[in-house]
Amino acid sequence: MDVRVGDTLEMKKPHPCGSRRFAVLRSGMDFKLRCLSCGHEVMVPRVKAERNIKKIIREETDHAE
Repeated sequence: MDVRVGDTLEMKKPHPCGSRRFAVLRSGMDFKLRCLSCGHEVMVPRVKAERNIKKIIREETDHAE
């Protein structure tokens, strides 16, 4: 799965605060995610996170000048 720093992930299960959206702060063997509702940061193993991703929301930027 192609998850990059700066992506927003919509997860299958909600965070205890009720939000399902997380920002990716670090990508590697683990993901560092920040809840977009309450700001809580968590480290999640890549395998576990990839199983729980429902949708990847990526900000598309055009580099055409």
